[in-house]
Amino acid sequence: MITIHTDIAKPIQEVWDKWTQPTHIMNWNYAGDDWHCPASEADLQEGGRFTHTMAARDGSFSFDFSGTYNVVKSLAEIRVILDDQRGWITTFEETPQGTRVTESFDPESMNPEDMQRAGWQMILDRFKGYVEAS
Repeated sequence: MITIHTDIAKPIQEVWDKWTQPTHIMNWNYAGDDWHCPASEADLQEGGRFTHTMAARDGSFSFDFSGTYNVVKSLAEIRVILDDQRGWITTFEETPQGTRVTESFDPESMNPEDMQRAGWQMILDRFKGYVEAS
């Protein structure tokens, strides 16, 4: 598994809400400025599904990132099985400074792990910036 994290200077409830609600997800769920997330759906319950559309801003490429929630512990943990059968775990921990978000995910086999780590970290950093700016 690859693990990344960030510390966000906001209360855990606010961090959780902005991580799980599609209206917020569309504002941060992409790595670079030449991408965006034009659509997001999430049925946040065990057995529920999510789909986030990632798209190049110039319209040249898009794909859906989707899976099934298999564990949802409010304000604490989300475990997902992605449609390609990889696992993804996100945890939320209250800290004296705010909230720590940690993600662990099974790497895919097409890209080097360093590239995957960097891409996921960029998205997590964008999330932190979005939450802290609001």
